Amino acid sequence: MGNFYVTSPIYYVNDKPHIGHAYTTIACDVMARFQQSLGHDVYFLTGTDEHGQKVEKAAAAKNISAKVFVDDVSENFKNLAKQLNIINNDFIRTTDERHYKSCQALWDNLCGKGVIYQDNYKGWYAVRDEAYYNEDELTTNAQGQKIAPSGAEVTWVEEPSYFFKLSEFGDKLLKHYHQHPNFIAPESRKKEVIRFVESGLHDLSISRTSFSWGIPVPNNEKHVIYVWLDALTNYITALGYPDTNHHLYQKFWPANLHIVGKDIIRFHAVYWPAFLMAAELPLPQRIYAHGWWTNEGQKISKSLGNVIDPMVLIHDFGLDQTRYFLMRDVPFGQDGDFSRHAIIERSNRDLANDLGNLVQRTLTMIVKNCESQLTNINNDHEDDKKIQEQAKITYDKVTDFMQQQQFHRACEEIWILISAANRYIDHQAPWGLKKTDPQRMHVILSQLVDIIRRLALLVSCFIPDSANKILDQINIEPSQRSLMFYDAILHAGHNINNPSPIFKKIDITE
Repeated sequence: MGNFYVTSPIYYVNDKPHIGHAYTTIACDVMARFQQSLGHDVYFLTGTDEHGQKVEKAAAAKNISAKVFVDDVSENFKNLAKQLNIINNDFIRTTDERHYKSCQALWDNLCGKGVIYQDNYKGWYAVRDEAYYNEDELTTNAQGQKIAPSGAEVTWVEEPSYFFKLSEFGDKLLKHYHQHPNFIAPESRKKEVIRFVESGLHDLSISRTSFSWGIPVPNNEKHVIYVWLDALTNYITALGYPDTNHHLYQKFWPANLHIVGKDIIRFHAVYWPAFLMAAELPLPQRIYAHGWWTNEGQKISKSLGNVIDPMVLIHDFGLDQTRYFLMRDVPFGQDGDFSRHAIIERSNRDLANDLGNLVQRTLTMIVKNCESQLTNINNDHEDDKKIQEQAKITYDKVTDFMQQQQFHRACEEIWILISAANRYIDHQAPWGLKKTDPQRMHVILSQLVDIIRRLALLVSCFIPDSANKILDQINIEPSQRSLMFYDAILHAGHNINNPSPIFKKIDITE
C-alpha cells in the first residue's frame, strides 16, 4: 500500500473558529479517512499560523504579550479539531521551536541559491490578509480607501526588506502547470492562477521591519520573515525539515494534497511552489481550493453578526449531520449557502429516512424472524445479482470521485445505492415471505445486510460515528471496517445485534 500526506491550511489565530475552518478541516479528514480505509499509510496535518502584524496588534489591544495571546487562541482550534472528530496526526504551531529551525533553514537554503536580496519595499499592503497587492488589483470604496480583492483595506508601506526573486519563476511555474494538469483544482482556480502568473510576476518582499512578532531573519534580527513564507513552511516542518533524511520527510514528502480556501490559492499555487523550486525541493502533487459559504444568502462577516459557529451546528443538529451536510450539499470547490432549513431537510431525508430506515427495518426483521442470524447467503436470484452489481459499480465511482475531491458526487453515488437497496426491500417484500417462502426471506435479508455493511464502509469517512454504530449493529469486527474488506463475505450463522435508531429526526418546529 502507498503513503498519503494531506494538509489543511494552518489557521490564523487572530480568527475565531467558524464554518470555513470546519469546512476545510472536515474535507481533509474525509480524505484522510478514505485513504486510510483503502489501506494507505496516511499523515494528516493541521495547526495554527501565529505570527504577523495583525496578531501583534490584537495582543497589544488586549494588553498581553503576543505569545500569551496565541497560546490561548490556538487552543480554540485544537478543541475544534477534537469536536469535529478529526484524525489529524499532528497539530503544528508556527511558534514551535521546530518551526523556527525549519523556517530559518529554508531561508538559508534560498539565500544559498542566490534568490534573496535586500532592498526597500514601497507598495500596498493589507494587514488583514498579510498580503501585498499591485495597484491594478485594487479598487476604491466610497470613502476613498484603497481596497484589496479580498475586501481588506490596504495601506501604503515603505520599509527596508529582503526580496525573493519571484519574477524569475513565471515561466517555470507555467511549465509545471502545463506538465502537471492536476496540480491545481478546480479548473476555475487553475485558470485564475495561470492568468495571474501570465500577467507577469514581481519580486516578493519576504521580510518586515515595522513589527517584531515573527521569526527573525538569520543574521539580521531587525527583520522578521514574511508571515506567508513562515506559514507555508509548516508543511515540511512537520515532516522533520531541514532533515530531509527524516523518516517522515522520506515517507510523505511531497504532499499528495493541500486543501485550502480559494482566498489563499495564490500563496499555495504560486509562492509556495516557487519557494520549493528555488530551494530545489519537490513540489506537492495537488492543491485544491474550495469555495466560501454564505449564511441564508448573506455574506458572512463579523459586522453583520452572522458568523456561523460550528459548535452551534454540532449542538443543534449533530456532528455527523453537520459533517455530511457540509460535504454533500455544495459541489466542493464552489461557493455555498448555509441555511438551517437545508441542513434539517438533508439530515432528515438522506440520513434518517433513506439510510436510517433501511438499517432499522432490515435488522429488526432479522432479529424478529431469523433469531438474529443470517442463515442463507445464496444470491442466485436475478434481483440479488443486480443489487450486488450496483454495489460494485458504486465502489468504483465513489473511489474515482474521492480521488478528485468531488465529495458531493461521491455522496450522490452512495445514495444511489441506498435508494436501490430501499427499492429492493420494497419490491422483494420479505415481511410477506415468512410463511410462504422463508428460505427466500432469509436470502433477501442476508443480501440487505451485506449491502448495509458496504454502505457503512463507504460513508464511514463522512459520518464515522454513525457508520461505526451501523457496523456495531451488524457485528462487524473492528479489524474489518475498511474498504479493503468491501468484498468480504458474510457467512451463514453471522449474528446480528439488536438494532436501535442511528439518526434522530430533527423537528423543524424546534
